[in-house]
Amino acid sequence: MARVVYHLPDGTEEAVDVPAGQTVMDGSVRNNLPGIVAECGGSCSCATCHVYLNDPMTDGFDPPTDEEAELIEFLDGARPNSRLSCQLVIADQSEVHVEVVDSAM
Repeated sequence: MARVVYHLPDGTEEAVDVPAGQTVMDGSVRNNLPGIVAECGGSCSCATCHVYLNDPMTDGFDPPTDEEAELIEFLDGARPNSRLSCQLVIADQSEVHVEVVDSAM
């Protein structure tokens, strides 16, 4: 289980314990946090779960698939640390910080 700290667009933070095998998106949706819309339910087809990873080199996630990278490429506000939270599967991380992208971007 990892503690995922969601830095929300309004400047607040919410910390949620997310079990191994679930995604960063799952933690947000199950706790009704604002910002991660997840229209496709986690099938990597809509990019409405866009987040910025605090430190993508050390957060312990697999690199983006070609499909994820292609979706991110066309997002407004994409950065080098952009990821889709539906693709960020919790493994053995102790704490993960993500910045939830303002859906108005």
